[in-house]
Amino acid sequence: MLIYYLKILNIKQNKIIDKLSFTLTNDQIKSLKEINKDLCSSTKMFRLLQGDVGSGKTIVALLAALNTVNSGFQVAFMAPTEILARQHFNLAKKIFDKNVIINLISGKSDYKEKKDILGKLSLHKIDIIFGTHAIFQKKVTFEKLGLIIIDEQHKFGVNQRKKLSDKGGDNCDILLMTATPIPRTLTMTIFGDMDISIIKEKPKSRKSIKTYSKLESKIGDIIKFIKKEIQLGNQIFWVCPLIEESKKIDHSSAIKKFEFLKKIFPNQVCLLHGKTDIDQKENILNDFLNNKFKILVSTTIIEVGIDFPNANVIIIENANKFGLSQLHQLRGRVGRGNKESSCILMFKSSLSENAKKRINILKKTNDGFVISEEDMSIRGFGDILGFKQSGIKNFKLADPIQNKDLFLLAEKEIRRIENSNEDIGKFKPLIKLYDRADIINDIV
Repeated sequence: MLIYYLKILNIKQNKIIDKLSFTLTNDQIKSLKEINKDLCSSTKMFRLLQGDVGSGKTIVALLAALNTVNSGFQVAFMAPTEILARQHFNLAKKIFDKNVIINLISGKSDYKEKKDILGKLSLHKIDIIFGTHAIFQKKVTFEKLGLIIIDEQHKFGVNQRKKLSDKGGDNCDILLMTATPIPRTLTMTIFGDMDISIIKEKPKSRKSIKTYSKLESKIGDIIKFIKKEIQLGNQIFWVCPLIEESKKIDHSSAIKKFEFLKKIFPNQVCLLHGKTDIDQKENILNDFLNNKFKILVSTTIIEVGIDFPNANVIIIENANKFGLSQLHQLRGRVGRGNKESSCILMFKSSLSENAKKRINILKKTNDGFVISEEDMSIRGFGDILGFKQSGIKNFKLADPIQNKDLFLLAEKEIRRIENSNEDIGKFKPLIKLYDRADIINDIV
């Protein structure tokens, strides 16, 4: 029955895939098969779809949503920002036919519109609802919620994710997505209660981003470069670590840089930061998307996966003050169109050895999984069961970076023991050797 049902879903799914303007990568196809199998099983899916920036996670999630709808259920697709939710909504409108009823709800939806959407949702007159945190409010009810998709899942709190999950009951499948690449062995440790699908392969149309480093005193060279890019019709992100100038911290501020750049590029520069009004923020991002101005000066607020195909240059000031993974996420805002893209890391003359290492790693590779491993080898991987985000964890026999082959072997052996129904009692000494946490006493 399961195989037969999968075949039916695949026929409908392949009709959509054939209409796409691009070919799915092998990793996308593999991940989709894993998710489809979960959707057709009798057990609840709890899966993490992990992929580097620009690897194509969204299309995989949407195809999974389509299969859920074709099975007679509803889907909730949640994103951390309205513009990202709208971006997913617009993509779904492009690829799905009119038989799939979709809608978008957000905090900005007016009362009448929201009431109409909620009424249709409760009566199953909407198949897929896209939105931000507004989706898990008390008034939002579903008739038959079968799948919850949460994009950029780390941007939501555990309680927020639970509120949405509760709306689907015990059998509602859950698919989490993250663009923060985590090495396989550490993923096993953090997300041990989840199944994991990984998309490493990038679409063939994606061109690699060339990364350069530049002393901040050489800003004149960068201005010349930007002028050429604007003449070619391209757009630029300019990222600063602070909103305003600080007497305590010698970092560049977005407001000061905006004032500097708008004198050189009149009517072509806009400013965005965390204090920007929500409505104004949406308008600025939409104007940038529609190429109404050329340079967007911002803080790291643009880090989350918004897609601006015409932006092909990003300049990051005080790059030495950011972590490797965050720099990689920021760099991922460009290189989403069909043009060559550039990332310029600006820094002050006095750099620490670790800062030099981070910048050189970014210049050598665009692979987020390689970068995350290098990042952890530099700063440590923190207290996995606690709140500490960096610093070396004291494992008794091995660590996930230096001895990843042992961790993979251990995972394989654990799965063998589970499948063979062996008595776990005889493995107590081994378990104690591998985990020094007090929690182990509750297990053995």
